[in-house]
Parts: sequence; structure tokens; C-alpha cells
Amino acid sequence: MPLIGFHASHEQIDPASLLKAVVLAEQAGFAAAMCSDHFAPWSANQGQSGFAWSWLGAALQATSLPFGVVNAPGQRYHPAIIAQAGATLAQMFPGRFWMALGSGEAANEHITGGGWPDKAVRNARLGECVTVIRQLFAGETVSHDGIITVDRAKLWTRPELPPKLIGPAVSVETARWVGSWADGLITINQPHDHLRRMIEAFRSGGGEGKPIYLQIHLSYHQDAETALDIAHEQWKSNVFSPPMCWDLELPEHFDEASRYVRREDMHGSVLISSEPARFVDWLGEYAALGFDGLYLHHVGVEQQHFIETFGEHVLPELRGRS
Repeated sequence: MPLIGFHASHEQIDPASLLKAVVLAEQAGFAAAMCSDHFAPWSANQGQSGFAWSWLGAALQATSLPFGVVNAPGQRYHPAIIAQAGATLAQMFPGRFWMALGSGEAANEHITGGGWPDKAVRNARLGECVTVIRQLFAGETVSHDGIITVDRAKLWTRPELPPKLIGPAVSVETARWVGSWADGLITINQPHDHLRRMIEAFRSGGGEGKPIYLQIHLSYHQDAETALDIAHEQWKSNVFSPPMCWDLELPEHFDEASRYVRREDMHGSVLISSEPARFVDWLGEYAALGFDGLYLHHVGVEQQHFIETFGEHVLPELRGRS
């Protein structure tokens, strides 16, 4: 059975409450954690967006869990700054921190005012960022003149073991590409056949033997209708496929786009149930695909009931299956 992690959603929960939640998650038996890195939420209904890098230092200190963060270097962040941030966390908390580096979404990156490049340019920019970050982790003095510019950057504080650079992907094509440079793959819950093709593409693209992770959006409440209400109220702005989700800029845009998303439509992107045993079955099916880690994201704002219920009824059952 893969490790079961807790996903901390900065778009939905204020940082102080989220810190309490991740401490509770460790006490309940979750074995790892990861978080999002957003400047804005996906919807006004979500209504939060704390700074992930400040929070990560506190969360790593408050728990013994390994942590990851999904980040987009190249526009909102200069890659040298991300390398410095990652190196500092890895030096303080050896072996417990990884970074997933993606090409970003306009919802976060438009704030720089520099325009939103097309996907091919964003991928090329990400490739340059990955190269620069790896060079800095290796102790090199880096100058670079391309889509991004770096002038004689050097990391003076480096960990003995640099953080792993994980590649996020939602398509087969991207999974194959990140296999050529990433230390692992992370994706989100999608149809099983599609996930199988992604895993195969990642491995054939150069990712053979590297870890693969799955972030799973779910909604649990002891009342089935309430579980569905939570998913619809909080996550209906997140049902859209690329390029729409990449290119919309403001929470108001997502709210307008999702105005006609029906409650029943949520089952396509969120696992929704009032029965813990149903989640045991679902998670077991994902584990059977070969994932090394499953990161559970309860899409509601209130986390305690989900954490305690899964700690008592879901995680032990999954461990028993292993």
C-alpha cells in the first residue's frame, strides 16, 4: 500500500487553521503532506491564499512529516529564489522536502503584468528553470540568458541532499515530457485508463524506477447530500480541463464560468460519499495502479471531521490490505 498523505489547500483554509489541521493529520496516521502554492483562490467561495513558503517552515517544524509543494517558477518567482527557498528548507529538515515544478496558471502568474505566454513557451521556460535550479543545487555559479535571465547566482547555503524535483502532469504528453527531467511524477485523480497511459508515458519517457504520486480530491460527510453540497460549493470552479483552467485570470472569472455547473457534475472530478468503506475501495483501486503515494484533499473548509474519520476508519483498513 502506498503512503497516504494529507493535502493542505491554501486556497480554502487560512494558514493558522491549516497548520492545526496538518498536525491533527499526523496524529491521525497520515504519513506525509503536501500543499498548494497560490496567489489567489480558484473561487471567491474558497476565499484564502496564504503564502506557502512561510507556512512550510512552520509545518515542517510542527510535524515530522515529509512535505511537498506544487510551484511554478519562471514568472511570479525567479528560479534562483525558488532554489534558495527549497535549499533552505531541505537544509533545516533533511530528506523531508520535495518540490513539484509546473508551468503555472494565469490565475497566479498574471499579477506580474508581463503577459501570459502560450503553453509551448511556458514549458520551455520551465525547462530552463529546472536546469538553473539543478545547477544551483549542485553549487555552481549560474548565468543564463534565455526566456529567463540569471546573473552570477550562487547558493551559499545548500543541503547535503537537494530536494527532489517532481513533475506535475495531467496529460499523457506532459507525463512523457516530465519523465525526461523530473525525479518523479504527480497527477490528480482521473479515469483509470488515462492514469495507466500517463504512468506508462512517464516511465517510457525516462521515469522508469522513479516515484509516482496521486493527489485525490474528495468530499466526505456522514450525510451524503451534505458531502455533495460541500463539493459543489467549494470545488465547482475546479472542474474545467486545460486550457481553460490555465488561462482564466481572476476568481470572478472562475465563478462566472462555473455558474451552471450542476451538483451532479461534481462526481466527475471529486470522490463523494458518506461511507468511509467506499473511500477504502476507491483508494485501494488507485493504489493497485502502482502509485507510491496518495495525497488526500478533502475539498471542504472544515477538516477535523474528515481527518478523524479517515484516521479511524480508512487508513487502518488500507494498511490492513497491504
